Amino acid sequence: MSRGEEVAKRDEELLAQLGYKQEFKREFTPLEVFGVAFCFMGPLPSLASVLIYSIPNGGPVSMVWGWLVASAFIFTTGLSIAELASAAPTAGGVYFWTHSFASPRWRNLLCWLVGYANATGYIAGVAAIDWSCAVQITAAVSIGSGQTYNATNPQIYGIYVAILLSHALICTLATSILARVQRIYLAINICLCFVVIIGLPIATPKQYMNTPSFALGAFDNLNGWPDGFAFILSFIAPLWTISAFDATVHISEEASNAATAVPSAIVCSSVIGILFGWAMNVAITFCMGTDLGYLLSSPIGQPMAQIFFNSFGRNGILVLWAFVVIAQYVIFRIVPTLSWAFCARYTMGSCNVLVASRQIFAYSRDRALPFSRTLSRVKKSTSAPVNAVWFIVICALLLGLLAFAGTAAISAVFPLAVSAIYVAYTIVIAARWLGGNNFKRGPFHLGIFSLPISIIAVLFMPFMDIIFLFPTTPSTSATTMNYTIVVLGGVLGLSLMWYYLPVCGGKHWFSGPVPNIGGGDEASPDLDVQNGSSKEGVKRSLRT
Repeated sequence: MSRGEEVAKRDEELLAQLGYKQEFKREFTPLEVFGVAFCFMGPLPSLASVLIYSIPNGGPVSMVWGWLVASAFIFTTGLSIAELASAAPTAGGVYFWTHSFASPRWRNLLCWLVGYANATGYIAGVAAIDWSCAVQITAAVSIGSGQTYNATNPQIYGIYVAILLSHALICTLATSILARVQRIYLAINICLCFVVIIGLPIATPKQYMNTPSFALGAFDNLNGWPDGFAFILSFIAPLWTISAFDATVHISEEASNAATAVPSAIVCSSVIGILFGWAMNVAITFCMGTDLGYLLSSPIGQPMAQIFFNSFGRNGILVLWAFVVIAQYVIFRIVPTLSWAFCARYTMGSCNVLVASRQIFAYSRDRALPFSRTLSRVKKSTSAPVNAVWFIVICALLLGLLAFAGTAAISAVFPLAVSAIYVAYTIVIAARWLGGNNFKRGPFHLGIFSLPISIIAVLFMPFMDIIFLFPTTPSTSATTMNYTIVVLGGVLGLSLMWYYLPVCGGKHWFSGPVPNIGGGDEASPDLDVQNGSSKEGVKRSLRT
């Protein structure tokens, strides 16, 4: 037996111990798993999307030092998730772990809530990334028109719909194609980070270059919150960028040597993403000029776009675009300005839809979503959960309708994505320690540091969830309020109502992950999975 065959056999045996049969082809190599994790973060396009939070809430100090402070806490979450991923690499991820580790009294309810919070976070992530991609396109058109064009929200929504539909078509392709393309996505994202870190300082005219005292020490508070609170509000930039640590977990059933490759991808992508993000922030603070108010209100409509326009000029961006035009997918004939950034963001959106569809597939496989039997189907010819892909896209299309309530409403999808996923992460990490189980660690583990790291993560995430519910400015109205609480509270509230609904509510039939090994499809099998198949056997294999 070859080494590859041995690895494939171990992967299949581990998945069987967790209660599931192998339905996907394991096409993702460790490098491609890392590519999914890194491109999902997309340091450059993510940073471009959230400068609107860091520039007015502290400016250079928040961008440089706030990034490092927040990243130290964020990394504890990544380490905790990586440890769980190594122990049980299954597409269900956080909700599967919650049911495995939580106490018997609470596991069904907590599993239900975590699954819906996780799904909400990924749908919001798809909406946020593709919306910012649409905004980037309109910024390109604005520059090409001499900054005379200003897109309306309905126009941006039309572009947003087109991007979402194209991502759906890509993510219904064969797993082998999606795996190989990650290498291209990875190369694009890494190269563009170096372009910013090295090329931006070289290209920036002297009038926009800042002194070290400004770039590393200036604190500009433009939104009116107290300085300390404004500094904390700026954390959304690193939290949005270095997030969704369980992204690779949801493709673990398609990854080779998943118990090692998935946690390695989580840790490595986090470290590299933090370092690249910090280096880009430093480069930007030295090259963005001192008029921060203009960056936020310029006709281009995007602070990062304005910074690069000031530095590279229109012709410079066209030259830069030439290096990546071969990887361009759409708007090839539209004004090419800034399309390099669109390209990176487009790859990021594609990765997001890919991962989100696997989360929906897994949750539907365990019969927790409406139309679960339809959503959990895998197309045999491509080994892709096509129905789950379209479900994600339709939900994101509906969430994008917030744009018609105003810019503040659609901006809520950024903190919503982070807040929803942090709800899920907090519950599952806490359940691991409070659920009265004997955790069986995988190849990657933190040893004696596991508990203190988990404590820091569990304290940090709820704190930031509360922070993200605050509006942009102290004075707010119906059009400028933070709609995160409305959407997240609405989804979790409705899921609880469905769970406790008399007769047909989830409380009466949902019993957590449904083992399907051996072709079974019942909701509550009674046998031991390792000896020939039960949910209780699955849990024992994780706890002992």
